[in-house]
Amino acid sequence: MSYQIPTSQSRTMSHSNYGGSDVPMAPSKEQQTLMWQQNSYLVDSGINSGAATQVPSLTGKEDDEMEGDQLMFDLDQGFAQGFTQEQVDDMNQQLSQTRSQRVRAAMFPETLEEGIEIPSTQLDPAQPTAVQRLSEPSQMLKHAVVNLINYQDDADLATRAIPELIKLLNDEDQVVVSQAAMMVHQLSKKEASRHAIMNSPQMVAALVRAISNSNDLETTKGAVGTLHNLSHHRQGLLAIFKSGGIPALVKLLSSPVEAVLFYAITTLHNLLLHQDGSKMAVRLAGGLQKMVALLQRNNVKFLAIVTDCLQILAYGNQESKLIILASQGPIELVRIMRSYDYEKLLWTTSRVLKVLSVCSSNKPAIVEAGGMQALAMHLGNPSGRLVQNCLWTLRNLSDAATKVDGLDALLQSLVQVLASTDVNIVTVCQAGGVDALVRTVVSAGDREEITEPAVCALRHLTSRHVDSELAQNAVRLHYGLPVVVKLLQPPSRWPLVKAVVGLVRNLALSPANHAPLRDHGARVAAGV
Repeated sequence: MSYQIPTSQSRTMSHSNYGGSDVPMAPSKEQQTLMWQQNSYLVDSGINSGAATQVPSLTGKEDDEMEGDQLMFDLDQGFAQGFTQEQVDDMNQQLSQTRSQRVRAAMFPETLEEGIEIPSTQLDPAQPTAVQRLSEPSQMLKHAVVNLINYQDDADLATRAIPELIKLLNDEDQVVVSQAAMMVHQLSKKEASRHAIMNSPQMVAALVRAISNSNDLETTKGAVGTLHNLSHHRQGLLAIFKSGGIPALVKLLSSPVEAVLFYAITTLHNLLLHQDGSKMAVRLAGGLQKMVALLQRNNVKFLAIVTDCLQILAYGNQESKLIILASQGPIELVRIMRSYDYEKLLWTTSRVLKVLSVCSSNKPAIVEAGGMQALAMHLGNPSGRLVQNCLWTLRNLSDAATKVDGLDALLQSLVQVLASTDVNIVTVCQAGGVDALVRTVVSAGDREEITEPAVCALRHLTSRHVDSELAQNAVRLHYGLPVVVKLLQPPSRWPLVKAVVGLVRNLALSPANHAPLRDHGARVAAGV
């Protein structure tokens, strides 16, 4: 019976070698066995047998000579391998012995003994074997299972330990309390045990008592560090608030230890942001006075958190604004604006000043402390949100700064800001800006270094934008026409006269200004 190898690439026997006819010759049983053993080796190596590999010829004479029982075949990887029957048997035996080890190395590499070398079945570095492809997802699955087991273990451990830890936190021996506080702090660093702690009102209350009653530094650090970790969760914030944690945290704002201060202020910040009732509790505990005192520190990130707390407490609350004033807050806030360049700190500080600048009591204090000049320093800052806050604050302070000297740099900066393409910034300048600029021109008298930039600013505000007509009428309504016309007359220098002519031209675009301009002698002054 004849045997045909099932492939389109099977070759017929040579006519010259086999009696002149192309009759397929059946491979011997030995050759069949050898071929399937080799195919089995290729499958284990991750190579698709029959698809990516060319079936070897069984003839003894082809393009390459084959001697005796040696078989040559092309693996389509650009190189040839030659194996004897004995070699193939050895390889099959080795692969059978190491198969479980290769899988184990892929899934559980940490269980292998050091120094063991496991032979790889990979022939082409660019093509990983099936076991190698299994390695990454199996590791991910293993880690996920381990994490789930650890999470449950952490939760169970914390749940069982909490009653005992509460007893230890309430112990009379301060050494015992200290050790317990540090242990709870370590537990709070893991998510599962942290949830177990915040679910125990008795534990949170014990931590608050430890903060309030202990003078031991390690106890305080451990307890407040735990509250800090709990404050990142709404449930934890509620537990701290209900346990009376805010007065205890405010007390810690007087601590000389940096770590304790950091934990306390960040926990209070989270409470102010996310827990109802916290603002009033902080005010009643004297938190405003202590926070203003902290403004003298020099850690910019710490100061950014403190000033943000002050802004939250002062916004919409007149009593808080007066407490900040009484605690010398405006002086410290202006000092910060002068001393630092950390954008977030400048932004949070400018927000506090903006809130205080609408308070009639705080206005003169900010101006007297040099607030106008300090704010002007940042009008060229690339941070749009900082510039807007500075401009709003300057606008609010303008009526309290009519007799302040040394504002030349501020006016120059305002002129530059008015050329901005940012609609919000220009709108800030326009909100009360015309009135302030007119009063500036009146107060400046013949000081052209002040009047010229102010007139240029008015010229910009009264031309080529949707609210230009409102600005044109605002100059008249704020009694600016006679002052402007007067500047056209000697001894005004040409740059100022040129700016005034441009302003008068813009003012004349409003029909309501025609008669008042004539009445004030604009035509005569202009030489028309």
